[in-house]
Amino acid sequence: MLRELYPFVEDSFSRFPSQSNIYGLCQAGEQELLAATLKGKVVCFRYQELQQKIRPVAREVQFTYIPVDAEIVSIDAFNKSPPNRGLVVGITFIKDSGDKATPFLNIYCDYEPGSEFNLESIAQSCLNLELQFTPFQLYHTEVQCDDGGSETVFLLSGHDQRIHPLQGGQLWMSNASLHQFEEQPVERLFPELQQLPSNVLWLDMLSLAGSRRLSAFGCQNGCVGLALVNQTGPEVLQSWRVQFDSPISTVLLFPLSCQTEPHQPSGETSVEMKGYNLLVTSTIEMAVVYRDVQECGLSRSMYLSESDQWDAVLCALVIDLDFDGQKEVLLGTYGQELLCYKFHPAGSGQFQLQWRRSFKSPLLSIIYLDLTGDGLKELAVLTLKGLHILQHSLTSTADLVLERLTQRVSALTAGSELEPAKDQDTEEKDAPSKKEECAAHTPSN
Repeated sequence: MLRELYPFVEDSFSRFPSQSNIYGLCQAGEQELLAATLKGKVVCFRYQELQQKIRPVAREVQFTYIPVDAEIVSIDAFNKSPPNRGLVVGITFIKDSGDKATPFLNIYCDYEPGSEFNLESIAQSCLNLELQFTPFQLYHTEVQCDDGGSETVFLLSGHDQRIHPLQGGQLWMSNASLHQFEEQPVERLFPELQQLPSNVLWLDMLSLAGSRRLSAFGCQNGCVGLALVNQTGPEVLQSWRVQFDSPISTVLLFPLSCQTEPHQPSGETSVEMKGYNLLVTSTIEMAVVYRDVQECGLSRSMYLSESDQWDAVLCALVIDLDFDGQKEVLLGTYGQELLCYKFHPAGSGQFQLQWRRSFKSPLLSIIYLDLTGDGLKELAVLTLKGLHILQHSLTSTADLVLERLTQRVSALTAGSELEPAKDQDTEEKDAPSKKEECAAHTPSN
């Protein structure tokens, strides 16, 4: 791949005391990351001002009730839905007691005013729940409440072929009035997640207009499920399933848009929505994008060529990397490669490999967020050995900003030149009538 297409430079690398896994990285607040390692350690990564410079800092956070011999399986965090305030962190781990391994889910949040976002205080406020299954992905999403508001909930998948582990299928829901988390029946909020065919390895949801949502899951037996749900009720409106030949590593719902030509006189580019799409990656086969799933279900497939050439795809992300209004697909592989695919709408429309970047260990998770607070996002890449922070090349970004400003100035200049021309045409059209008016008022000799 052409090196000049690669838009990032590596800013820092933080080595961890032990390896992590595909569920081991999450965003905590606006400008922080939490990375969990298998040997019971949680590392907080952020940028902060040191000696009048913004520098990366990775420090361990001592979360209570996680034994030193525990293996952390997954971690997730979210900000409470308004009007509530505060950060909630969930951590699943397995404690090895010698004779048996016991799984737990710890949920951390602080309700004291002023401490709702203080990670050190949050780490000391724990609800410890023993599980009856081996946990996998810990995921959060919003659901609609009966009063018309919304509430953020945790969903936890396990080896018992259920998304909601306790008492035949439960979910964990925040209850501010009781200052704790309580179980709610999954059938009442997520009817599309009942009767699953296998252990769910990855889950993703996307809220749509009109109180609807798309839900997708990928299973250990290769089954992929998709459902369109009316959240009022809730009610499953449509559902689809497709079978792969290997375990599913990621499912990711995303909208896809492309630019339309020509450019508008104002310099802005018209954008045409192409509907919602589903990215599916597996451990053996090529990654595939299903187009317009809200209308076509899983009938329109588009394979990402060469995506199976660097071992299993373990993580994925869909973001706009080159700021053209069109999102690119990023794939991280066990073969230590980061792959970038771009959609080309010409002809039948295909995703083409734009560039790839090699790392020194397998890629486990990727997140795109603004760590430095300068308005330009960084790409966080979690590998087996630690955390890489990649920043956009400032040279190419500055060139792009100057190019966009030049286009905008040209458009404004062209617009301002049109205005005098219109005024002149108007004056010329009005001139004969003015002459006639003058002639009418001239006294005759």
